[in-house]
Amino acid sequence: MAPPRSWARPVVLAVLVRPGLWATGARQLFVLAAPGWWRRRPFLPLPDPDYLHFRLVTQYGDGGHPPEPADVVTYLRWCRALRADLRAEPGHPPGDDRLPF
Repeated sequence: MAPPRSWARPVVLAVLVRPGLWATGARQLFVLAAPGWWRRRPFLPLPDPDYLHFRLVTQYGDGGHPPEPADVVTYLRWCRALRADLRAEPGHPPGDDRLPF
């Protein structure tokens, strides 16, 4: 895969220009973060490299293909919509924020 510096900027910019996705993007950073990310450099909640490789293979057929900004935006919109749908289900306690995404 291309180094994150080459694709991270366009992905971050695609999210930054969509304030409605900021909370979802931040939530997904922590949901997808490698366990114990705070103990290893860089001290950022980055996805596990093996998981990211798997997701890129399933999305693009190539683990070396960088994530497309439009695909990341689509994914975050899907996460936001799914979360809203699950919270709207009957029997879901108001204020219950234990959903994993």
